[in-house]
Amino acid sequence: MNPVVGLDVAKGESQIQGFLDKKKPYKTSFKVLHTLEGLDKLRHFLIEIENNTGVRPPVVLESTGHYHTPVVQYLEKKGYLTIIVNPLISYKAKSSSLRKVKTDVIDARHLCELYYKEELEPQKKRGIQLLNLRNLTRQHENITNLYVQTKLQFHSVLDQVFPEYRGVFGDLYSTVSLLTLLNYPTSKDVLETDKDILDRSIHEYCPRRSLEWAASKADKLVEAALRDPFQETLYQSHIISIEMYIKMLLEYQKHLSKLEDQIDALAQEIEECQIIQSIPGIGEKIAATIISEIGEIDLFDNPKKLVAFAGMDPRVYESGRFKGTVNRITKRGSSRLRHALFMAVRSAIRDSRKQKTTDEIIPRNRKLRAFYDKKRDEGKPYKVAIIACANK
Repeated sequence: MNPVVGLDVAKGESQIQGFLDKKKPYKTSFKVLHTLEGLDKLRHFLIEIENNTGVRPPVVLESTGHYHTPVVQYLEKKGYLTIIVNPLISYKAKSSSLRKVKTDVIDARHLCELYYKEELEPQKKRGIQLLNLRNLTRQHENITNLYVQTKLQFHSVLDQVFPEYRGVFGDLYSTVSLLTLLNYPTSKDVLETDKDILDRSIHEYCPRRSLEWAASKADKLVEAALRDPFQETLYQSHIISIEMYIKMLLEYQKHLSKLEDQIDALAQEIEECQIIQSIPGIGEKIAATIISEIGEIDLFDNPKKLVAFAGMDPRVYESGRFKGTVNRITKRGSSRLRHALFMAVRSAIRDSRKQKTTDEIIPRNRKLRAFYDKKRDEGKPYKVAIIACANK
C-alpha cells in the first residue's frame, strides 16, 4: 500500500482527500478549519489511514503564500512528511483533463493523483535563521516602498509651500532637516522668528554639530525664505499635509533603521552571507536578500535549477520548423531574488570611483565587467547582458 493525503489549502481552512493506493480513494472528502481542533481532526484521519495500511501517509499540498504555514508547522511537529507542490505543477496536471471543472474537492483529489504521477520531493525544513532573515528583508522592502511613495507625496506638497527650502541642508531627509521644516513649514514662519532662536533650534535638532554650523544653516534658511515665491500660504490643508508627511517619514526612518540593524546582526551569524559578500559588488543588504530568498542551497542540485528558481532562464519556443528568435526570460521564479541579482550586477559593473578623472572604467568587479563588455560587443542589448551576468 502507498497511501497519501491531499490538502487543498485556502484561507483558514483546507479540503482533505485520502488515498490508500493509486486509484483507491479513502472515504469522502471533508473540510477542516485551521484551528487546533480542526488540525486534530486531520491528524485522527491520518492515524486512521496509517492503521488501515500500516504506512504513515505523506501529506501533499500547494504552496499558498502563508495560508499553508499553520498546517505545515502542525504536521511537522507531529512528525508527518509534507510535500509542498509548486502551483504551476499542480495547475499543469489539472489542465490535462478534458473537463474544465474546479472545486476544492476535485483539487484535493488531483493533489493525491499527482503524488502517484510525479516524483515529488518532500519539503526540506528551512533553518529558523534563514526564515527570520527572509521575513526581515521582505519587510524592509515593503517599508522602503512606502517610504519612497511618501517622499514623492512630500515633494509635491513642499513645492507648493516652501520650494526654496531644498538646498538648505545637504540631505533634505535628514532628521535635522525634517524637524526644522516641521517647526518652520513656511517662509513666513522663518522670517518672523528671531535669528538666535533659529540657531538654537537647529543646534538642538543636531547637537553633535557645532553652534557655528547651526548658525550657518540658519543663515541659509533665512536666505531661502527671502527667495521663496510663497511668502504666505493660502491653503491651510498644505500645512497639515506637510506636517503629516514629515512625521511619516521620520517614523519610516526609525523602522528601516531598526530592521537594518536586525538584518545585519542576523546576517553576521550566517556563513553563506559572509561568503557571498566576497563577490565584489554584493553588499550586506543584497547578500542577505539573496541568501534568504534561496533558503537551503541543497534544494538545488544543479546551477540551472537555481537559475530557473530565480526566473532568469530563457523561454525557448520551438515547434516543427519554427524556432523562436526572441527568447525572453520566464520570470516564473522568485521576483525578489531576481531583483536582488539584477541590482548586484549593476553595482558590480559600475565604475567604483566617486570622481572620474579619466575615461578609463575601473569597475568593482573586473571579471564581471569584462563578461558584460563581451556580451555588449556581441550586440546583446543592455538588459540581456545584465541577465547573462546575473546568471553567472
